[in-house]
Amino acid sequence: MSAFFAWLGQLPALAQIPIIVLAFVALVGAILFFVEIAPRSGTIYTVIRLVVCVAAPLLVLLAAGSYWWAAAAAAVLGGVFFIVDYRSRAGAGYLFQLFGFLSPAILLLAIGLVIPSIQTTVQSFMNSRGTAFIGLDNFIWLFTQPEAIRTVLNTIVWVLIAPLVSTIAGLAYAVFIDKSRGEKYFKIMVFMPMAISFVGASIIWRFVYTARPADQNQIGLLNQVVVWFGGQPVDFIANEPWNTIFLIVVLIWVQTGFAMVVLSAAIKGVPAEQLEAAELDGTNAWQKFTNVTVPGIRSSLIVVLTTISIASLKVFDIVRTMTAGANSTSVIANEMYTQFKNFELGRSAAFAVVLFLLVLPIVVYNARQIQKQRGIR
Repeated sequence: MSAFFAWLGQLPALAQIPIIVLAFVALVGAILFFVEIAPRSGTIYTVIRLVVCVAAPLLVLLAAGSYWWAAAAAAVLGGVFFIVDYRSRAGAGYLFQLFGFLSPAILLLAIGLVIPSIQTTVQSFMNSRGTAFIGLDNFIWLFTQPEAIRTVLNTIVWVLIAPLVSTIAGLAYAVFIDKSRGEKYFKIMVFMPMAISFVGASIIWRFVYTARPADQNQIGLLNQVVVWFGGQPVDFIANEPWNTIFLIVVLIWVQTGFAMVVLSAAIKGVPAEQLEAAELDGTNAWQKFTNVTVPGIRSSLIVVLTTISIASLKVFDIVRTMTAGANSTSVIANEMYTQFKNFELGRSAAFAVVLFLLVLPIVVYNARQIQKQRGIR
C-alpha cells in the first residue's frame, strides 16, 4: 500500500486524475450495489464491473509489482461482484439509468467533492506535510490522545442530544398550535431563528451567556436573571462539562423551527378519516397521537432526525464562534480546522475521515428507507 501511495504521488497531477476517478467509481459502485439502490444488470453495470475487475488489478500490479497481488485483487473483486449479483433483485433501482441526464452534475460533483474527498483520505495516511506514508499513525494519535478522544465524544454528545431535543420540541409545538387561532404567527416566531446564520446565532447566545464580575452590571441575560435571584454570575461557556450542553442549546434553538415546519406539514397530511375513526373508537388525545399521528408522519420524522443529525455531526460555526474549542468544547469539524491551521495536514485529514465514517451510517440508513418506500409504492 505504501508503494502505491508513493507511486501515485510521483505522477503528474493530470495523470493522477484518471486513477482517482477510477477509485471513486469502484468505491461508489460498491456502496450503491450493496445498499440496493442501483441496478444489477445492463450495459452500464457491465462496464463498471469490467473496469473494476480489470483495471483495479492492473493498478495493484503497477503499484506492488507482484502478479500474485494482482491475481488476489481480481479474485476478491470477482467474489464481491458474485455476491452482489447473487443478492440482486430484479428491477432494483434506476440510478444509473439517469446517468446521461446527470453527467454534467456528476462531473462537477467529482471535481468539487469526490476528488478532494479521495485526496483527503489519502492524506490521512501521510505525515504532517504530506510527503511520506505513515500508515495508521494519525488515527492511532487520534484515539490515544485525551483531547482528541474528548473531541470525538463531544461530537457524539452533539448528535445524541441536538436531533432528539429539536425534533421533540418541534413536534410538540406543531401539535399544540395545529389549527389554532394565530397559528401562522406562532410558526413565524419559532421559525425565525432559521433565518439567522449559525455565526449570528452564536453571537446572540454568547451575549446571553456573558458573565461579568459580581460588582459590575451584567450584560448577559442569564446572569442578570441569576443576580436578580440573589446568585453569583456564572461563566456558562467555561463551566466544564456543562458548557458543551450550553453550546448545543444554540443548535436546538435554530433547528427547532425547521423540525416544527416539516412536522406541522406532515401532521396536516394525516387523513382526517383515520383521526375520526380513532375518536369513534373512544381513544383519548394521547392514544390518537401515538397510534395515528406518529405512524402517519414517520417518514417526516426520519427526515428531520437525520437532517439535524448530519448538521450536528459537522457543526463548526457555533463552536468556533463561541469558544474556539477551548474548555473541552471542541468537536471534530473544529479540530479539523485547528489541526490544518497548525500545519498538521495528516491529522486534520484523519479527523475528516472519522467524520465521514460517522455520517456514512446515516446516509446508508436513508438510502435503505428510500428503497423500502419505493417498494411500498
